[in-house]
Amino acid sequence: MSAPLRLAIGQTRVTTDPQRNGATIRAAMRAAAAAGAQLIQLPEGALTGYVGPAKRHYAGWRIDWTPVTEQLEGTMALAAELGIWVVVGGNHRLTGDHRPHNSLWVISGRGELIDRYDKRYLSHNEVTGFYTPGTQARVVEVDGWRLGLLICIEVNFPELWMELEELEVDAVLFSTFSEDPIFEVIARGYAATHGFWISTALPAQCAASMPSSLIGPDGTVLRQAAADGEDLVITDLDRDDPAFNIALTKARPWRRAARAGDIYRAARIDDPRSTDRTCI
Repeated sequence: MSAPLRLAIGQTRVTTDPQRNGATIRAAMRAAAAAGAQLIQLPEGALTGYVGPAKRHYAGWRIDWTPVTEQLEGTMALAAELGIWVVVGGNHRLTGDHRPHNSLWVISGRGELIDRYDKRYLSHNEVTGFYTPGTQARVVEVDGWRLGLLICIEVNFPELWMELEELEVDAVLFSTFSEDPIFEVIARGYAATHGFWISTALPAQCAASMPSSLIGPDGTVLRQAAADGEDLVITDLDRDDPAFNIALTKARPWRRAARAGDIYRAARIDDPRSTDRTCI
């Protein structure tokens, strides 16, 4: 038997004001910890705000970064106080005139910033005017669970999800700021074909189009946030749930073996009616 992971998905309202965002995030963290969550996931840009609907605000990155630092440090301090892991989206400042990364910060239950995922596949507007792309996948381990991280339009690139399957993740934390409901459809397909959980965290203002959710390793939507504003989903990921026995213990291992190809190479034969493509 392996211990489940209790996950909170925070569907918070995201603004361009880090102080307002920080207060919202800390309230969600307290509620998540009170419900026994080991980790809370928050949307893309949850702490700093996101360029998408606010391009004019972020143009040239002429912003005060001090509140970003203060709110990130406040989030870290509360994580230590509550003993809860936090995965939170934000703009990560680089040096000089370099554009920031669009990132997910990973804060441990000890309040330490232990890792950061930087969005690799940026939109046209992002890469030409606002962000520096990241370079590598990141996987974090929380209480025996391997968790991959992806952001927004990376849902459209199957190779990123295949890479995380090869890295043997149990679940993917997918944070986005999007009003495109097809994202959930695509994510469900990845969950079913790769045999891992996918949690989707979206801002409250996007919920009418696509509420935050937890998708099981069979592609089923297990839990979904409200479609009309802020919400907090508390849910358990359980590898011993019999509902996922086929997905986890049969389908995923078989597909991995199939991709390796040995089972097919061993079954190939030399037959003229196989090599002749024109015979009847």
